[in-house]
Amino acid sequence: MHEILRNLAAGARVLDLGCREGSFAAENYSDVCVVRLDRAVPSSSKTGFVQADAARLPFADGSFNAIVSNHSLEHMDDLVGVLKEMGRVLRRDGSLYVAAPDASTFSDWVYRWIYHGGGHINPFRSAAALVEEIVKATGLRLMATRVLCTSFGYLDRRLFLPRPPRRLWLLGNGHPKAIAVLSFAARIFDRLLRSRLSVYGWAFYFGEIGEEVETTVWTNVCVHCGAAHPAAILITRGRFLKRYHCPECGAWNLFTKDQTAAHAS
Repeated sequence: MHEILRNLAAGARVLDLGCREGSFAAENYSDVCVVRLDRAVPSSSKTGFVQADAARLPFADGSFNAIVSNHSLEHMDDLVGVLKEMGRVLRRDGSLYVAAPDASTFSDWVYRWIYHGGGHINPFRSAAALVEEIVKATGLRLMATRVLCTSFGYLDRRLFLPRPPRRLWLLGNGHPKAIAVLSFAARIFDRLLRSRLSVYGWAFYFGEIGEEVETTVWTNVCVHCGAAHPAAILITRGRFLKRYHCPECGAWNLFTKDQTAAHAS
């Protein structure tokens, strides 16, 4: 989403839609006005938070220069209404970032199995079909698509309170290094067999972006914080089994080279 955010003019308004605690660090974009919106109140006090239904947004037409919908559309129980409202409150010359899971992937199947559905109401299986719905609702042109990979970080045992489910034992009981090995193995299988075990979903860029979007598939996704980084900037150690520490949070990860978009899609 940062390709959009870093190119906004001072004073621009951004709607972070269905964001819980927030999809990005607003302090990194101090020149823009960020409005966080969700039906659930965040656990900590958030400046600029609005509690509302995304299908009934309490804003005037054309209120926002950009909208970020980061892993939220799959949870919306009125998807058509939400998309219409996004198109209504977004300026005609605005920008839109949408990230969503591909329901046909192994990663999404594992997520729904572990979390008993995990709130994924809308199973997106076609990037083209989802793009068509968004274009119809917003009138914005698709500018770029990125394939997103997973680290299976949602399996981390620390996310489950008071204790992990029994079925997690089949996947290393949520231990961070076991998750790192699972992620690494999925990437190796993808490289050797041209499978899609490590694929999570897509990121779509609509409207005015301000820069060319990098479409290389970043396979190195942190098992702890979920941040993806290009292989070229990572500092690795080890001769045969390379590893790195995430530049964002410092977590230990196993390393693989990046893929082309055609290979991963």
